[in-house]
Amino acid sequence: METDSNTGTLDLFFHLRNACADEWQAYTDHVFVRGLADGTLPEACFRHYLGQDYLFLFHFARAYGLAAYKADNLSDLRQAGAGLSAIINVELALHVEFCAGWGLNEDEMAALLEAKETMAYTRYVLEKGVQGDLLDLHVALAPCILGYAEIGRTLAEGPTAYVEANPYRPWIDMYASDEYQAVAADEQATINRLMTERGSSGRLPSLTETFRQATRLEAAFWEMGMHAVKSS
Repeated sequence: METDSNTGTLDLFFHLRNACADEWQAYTDHVFVRGLADGTLPEACFRHYLGQDYLFLFHFARAYGLAAYKADNLSDLRQAGAGLSAIINVELALHVEFCAGWGLNEDEMAALLEAKETMAYTRYVLEKGVQGDLLDLHVALAPCILGYAEIGRTLAEGPTAYVEANPYRPWIDMYASDEYQAVAADEQATINRLMTERGSSGRLPSLTETFRQATRLEAAFWEMGMHAVKSS
């Protein structure tokens, strides 16, 4: 069983990632991701994804509000509050600025209809948080936070990420950055801590299923981006 080299305890993220290896591969090596890597993703697909990702971030912020409600100590409450503030005051602003370069403004994105994949994913995360505890909620969030970090690192190390013609270099840079990698490392440490404090081996089947379903919904979110071409 995967352990944290620093503590000798279960490294929950690596355990879940390995237990859901097929779903994880389908998510992190999706055709959408491969198109980002070599710059061949149709721009219409990327713009469609960016608009839905704006709506996703709104519900992502709600998930941190739920985490604050679920907190039963000041440390977890502060962490949830910091996450909520970061999304509302920093990440959304950066997303809007980034999207402006792709011809999307905030009013237009706010007025978009949610794709069914956006609704399915965000409501699933919120449902797991409502039904369970902080550990359940963070496991449902982990494929997004930690998956984007892995994708960013992998794409940045690829041979075509920084060729002159790749228009997706700024997106790759964003998720490969030291700042985002630190966010992901903090999230990995958080789920490991929550597993130590709240978990047991008896919870692993349920947590694995939550992680599996959230990972499948992440892959579906990429597929949603491809619909811009399939429906045109």
